[in-house]
Amino acid sequence: MNANDSPFAVTEGEQGVIAGPIREPRNLEQELKGSIHDDATAVKLGLRGGTVAGSLHMEQFPPLLTHLFGRRWWQTGGLSLYFRYATTDREKVQCFARRPEADPAAHDDVRTEVWIDHENGNRVAEGSASVGKPDAASALRPRIRQVPAPKDLRILSHLEIGRESASIPTRATRERLETRLSVIVEPLLDYGRESEWGGPIAPPSLVVDAMTKVQQELLPPERKYGVGLWGAIEIQHLKGPVFIERDYQVRARILAASETPKTEYIWYESTLSDPDGGDDIAAMLMMLRFMKASHPAWQ
Repeated sequence: MNANDSPFAVTEGEQGVIAGPIREPRNLEQELKGSIHDDATAVKLGLRGGTVAGSLHMEQFPPLLTHLFGRRWWQTGGLSLYFRYATTDREKVQCFARRPEADPAAHDDVRTEVWIDHENGNRVAEGSASVGKPDAASALRPRIRQVPAPKDLRILSHLEIGRESASIPTRATRERLETRLSVIVEPLLDYGRESEWGGPIAPPSLVVDAMTKVQQELLPPERKYGVGLWGAIEIQHLKGPVFIERDYQVRARILAASETPKTEYIWYESTLSDPDGGDDIAAMLMMLRFMKASHPAWQ
C-alpha cells in the first residue's frame, strides 16, 4: 500500500478538469464563543452560521495535488486559495483542479488552476496550485500588488506596512494532529506515521497553525480587533515537508492593509525556518479580515 492511499478517487471531465470526491468538512472550532466559528456570533454578523476554517478546506486538496504533481508536491509544492463563500458544519463541497498544460514529470515548475464548489453551486474558494520554485504569479500574489490605499482604517490604524516581527519558536504538535485527524476529510496515512523523508508530514491546516503563531507579534493581543476570519491563504513548501513534533522558528512581515464595506484586512507573509541549519522550510501568505460590525470603532 502506498503511504498516500486513502478512500480517494478522482474523476476527469471535459477540458481536463479533475474532481475529487464530495466531502462534508466539519466546523472544528464551533465551541469558540465569540468567534466567527460560533453560530450565534456568525449569524449576528450576517452569516448563515459558524464557518468552517479555510485551512480545513485546504485539507481536501493534497490527494488531488499529489495525483497531478507527484510526491514532490510535499517538498516544493504550493496551494493558493482566495475564499469567496463561507460554509457551515457538514455542508457538501467538492474540490477541482485543471490538468496542467505542462507535464509535471518533465518540467520543474508547473502551475494549475484549482477551486472548491459548494453543492448549491457557490464557489467556496478559487486559486492555484504549483510545484517547483516559489510561484511569483500564484493566485494571491497579484492580489496583494493591487490592494487599494485605505481611506478609513479604525481597527488597524496602528499597523505599519513593512513591519517585521521577531522570530518565535513554533511547531505542529501531535496532539493537534490527533484532533485534526478526527475531522480531516482526506486523512492521508502520511499524517500519522514515518514518511520517506524521515517523519510524519504535517497536513496543510497544521502548517497554517504553526505559521499563524506569529500573529501575536504582528497584532498585539492587548489590543482589541473584533471578530476575525481568514480571507485567503497560501502555503508554499520551500524545502519541505513540514513535520509533526519538530521545532521550527517563524517570522512575519506585514505586506498591506486596506478595507471593504464590511471589513478591514491585512496581508502578511510568514516564513518557517529550521532553528539549527537556518534553512527556510515553508512560507505562507495570509489575508486576515476583521468584521467592522464586531468592533466598537464602527458602531
